[in-house]
Formats: sequence, C-alpha cells, structure tokens
Amino acid sequence: MKSLIQKYNIPGPRYTSYPTVPFWDAAEFSTKKWLHSFQKSFAESNSSEGISVYIHLPFCESLCTFCACHKHITKRHEVEEEYLETVLKEWELYLNLLHEKPIIKELHLGGGTPTFFSEKNLRFLIEGILKNATKHSKAEFSFEGHPNNTTEAHLQTLFDVGFRRVSFGVQDYNEKVQKAIHRIQPFENVEKVTKLARKIGYTSISHDLIFGLPFQTAADIIDTITKTKILQPDRISFYSYAHVPWVKGVGQRGFNEDDLPKDEEKRNLYEIGKQLFADFGYEEIGMDHFALQTDELYIATKNNTLHRNFMGYTANKTQLMIGLGMSAISDSWGAFAQNVKTVKEYQKLVSQGEIPVFRGHILTDEDLVMRQHILNMMCQFETSWNDESMKFENLEVHLNLLRELENDGLVIIKEHSLEIPEHARPFVRNICMAFDKNLQQQQSKEKLFSQTI
Repeated sequence: MKSLIQKYNIPGPRYTSYPTVPFWDAAEFSTKKWLHSFQKSFAESNSSEGISVYIHLPFCESLCTFCACHKHITKRHEVEEEYLETVLKEWELYLNLLHEKPIIKELHLGGGTPTFFSEKNLRFLIEGILKNATKHSKAEFSFEGHPNNTTEAHLQTLFDVGFRRVSFGVQDYNEKVQKAIHRIQPFENVEKVTKLARKIGYTSISHDLIFGLPFQTAADIIDTITKTKILQPDRISFYSYAHVPWVKGVGQRGFNEDDLPKDEEKRNLYEIGKQLFADFGYEEIGMDHFALQTDELYIATKNNTLHRNFMGYTANKTQLMIGLGMSAISDSWGAFAQNVKTVKEYQKLVSQGEIPVFRGHILTDEDLVMRQHILNMMCQFETSWNDESMKFENLEVHLNLLRELENDGLVIIKEHSLEIPEHARPFVRNICMAFDKNLQQQQSKEKLFSQTI
C-alpha cells in the first residue's frame, strides 16, 4: 500500500461537481442561459422532489490558516444586517422568475462562520427565505457552527425555525496544531455545544476533523478521535487537509511546508482514524465520511440514495440547488453558476437588481453522462454502462486509463461495469480522474488541485 500511495498521490479534484470548476466553459456560458436552465429545472422538479438552498455567510472574526473557503475577515458585526438583506433580495430576484412557490427540501448555512451572525439576524434570514416558500414534509435544515461562538440562543433559535442538523468544526485537539492553524478551541467548548444541541433536540450532530495538518502526529489523531467518541456525534467528516496556497495565498502560508505530514505518514493518519472509527461503531460513507448506523447518511448508503454536491454528501437528492450569497454556487443539473467572490461586488450587483453570477458552465449531453458515472463512483463505489444512456464516446479509451489501477488491484473492470473494492477507496479520486475528459486533455501544467491521498 505504501508504494501505491507514493505512486498515486497526485493532484486531483474532489468531484463535488463535474465538470470541475477550473474546466467550466466560459465561452458557452451566459447568465441568460443559466436562468433558462434554472427555470426549466425548477419546473421539472419542484413539485416532485423540491429544491435545495445553500446560503453562504462569509464573515469570520479571525483567519484559520487551514481554510480554503471564500471568507471575509472582520470583527465589525454591523455588517450583518446589510448582508442578510442582500441575500433576501437575491432570493427575491429568483422568486420573481417562478410561477409557483418553491418547496424547500434542503437548506444549509455555510461559511465563513454562520454563527458570526446573531441569533436574531439568523431568524430574520430564515423567516425571510420561508415567507414565500413551502417547507417540504421531509425537509432537512443544517448549519455549520463554530464551537467557540455558537451559543444556546443560536441553537435554540435555529431549532425553532426548523433546523435539526448541525456540524461543528473541530479539526484537531492538539494545542500545537491549533496554534499553527490559528484555531484555538479546547475540548470543553466542543463538549458544551454538542451537549446543548442534543438537549435542545437536534437529531444529527456532526464533527469535522482534518488529517494532514501541520505538526499533526498519530498520537494527535488517536487523542482527537478518542475525545470525539466521548461526545458520540452521529456523523464525522474526516477530511484530508487540502494544501492549496497557490489558490488561497497567505491564508495557507501560515506555516512551513516541512511542518506538514506527507505521503505514507499522512495516509497513516487516515488509516489510524478509519480503524478507530470502526472500533467505535462508525461506518465509512462515501469518501471522508463516517456515520453511526442510525444516521441518515448510513441509511442512504444502504438504500443506494446517497448524493454528492457542492455541500458534500447528503441523504437528499434534488435536481435544483440555488446558491445565495457571495461566491455561492448553484446547480440546475444542466448548468452551474457561481456568484461573484467579494461582498462589495455582490451587494452592488444585487442592489442593481442583477443576479450576481460571474461564471458558470452549461453541461453537454456527454458532461451529464460523465457526471453520473463520477457521482456513482463517489457515492456507491461502482458504476455501469449496461444501459445505453450511460454509454459515451471513447469509453474504451477511458477504461484503458484504468488498466494500471486494475493491475494494482484498485479497480475491478467488468464487461459493462466497474467496482472499487473496499481497500481501494482511498484511491477513488484517482479512478474518477480516468473518466474526466477535461483533465485528460489539460495542456497547462498549472497547479489546480490538492493531492488525492
């Protein structure tokens, strides 16, 4: 396994979308085409399955150096109200294009730090979203909470307006690691908010952990996961630290490259964590996720209904996802669209009555087939082209790109399908890359992605 990790630990996408953002076709995209795709998707899916809404709340009081998200660092909380009013205005711009109320099946608050905002302002936001929408009977509302500033009032207020799932960013409990990533948060803070959420009635509590952080050791992973087990979250995200300083600049230059665990050392951290999760009753779900058997992600995995989008893995699949807020990405299944990346420009465009999209991609028929294959592999670790609709041009060429992985025992190729065995799951991104036509045709040597393993 060690030699395979060295061999296949190359830059590659995480495949929260296909095509991946660097390969979106700007020449074929326009806001007009996006809105046409949005309206078509809404008409096809709203009454049957509802829609998803992602709201990006970008503000943070301080910069965490492990973070690759789009954020705006400030301690000025007076920015809250104007930003939320802009989000609701953007929502109104979309509503004006519809002929019926949207049925919201999934709503997620991401960031940034959603709990930067006061509970009063968060209630204002959610009530504003729901005022002209209907809540699906099986709606799932979730938010990302910072253990240091999530209060009982935050938890209770969001619970009262429909939230039942919360994700707390933990990363690692070692103080040296926390100092390096500028995220000081003791176990007691995480314990407090986790117990509060459970007491209030949240039915799914998640902890986000990261391996591969600066100065992180096997002992740190064991300590962090052992402490996590005490709090028994329903699901755990165990992400590989994505070191992409060429994308995020100074924010990911807060430590020396030599301070990062690499290759086998980094993968060993994952294997230790994976074994501990199994020992503690957590099942592996998709890539980088673990859940108790009572959690919806586990149930979705067993039912083959697990889905993956820009929010990560979800038990709910909707054809249409509307992204609101600075840098948010929307997905109509036939098109992607991303909002502008600064608060100032976002607020300016929306105030002028413009949908604040600045780039996107209109999926071709071939894109849609490739997207489904990659989604199948990321969620079910298998895919098939037995159905005529799942066949595509140059299939054999793409399969030939997998022959070396097949020889290394990382993929099983059959006449009309392929499977990824359990021991090969750490290499799922590499296997998906063989189906990525854009990646295979890439001419530029510019770094675009983090390492795959």
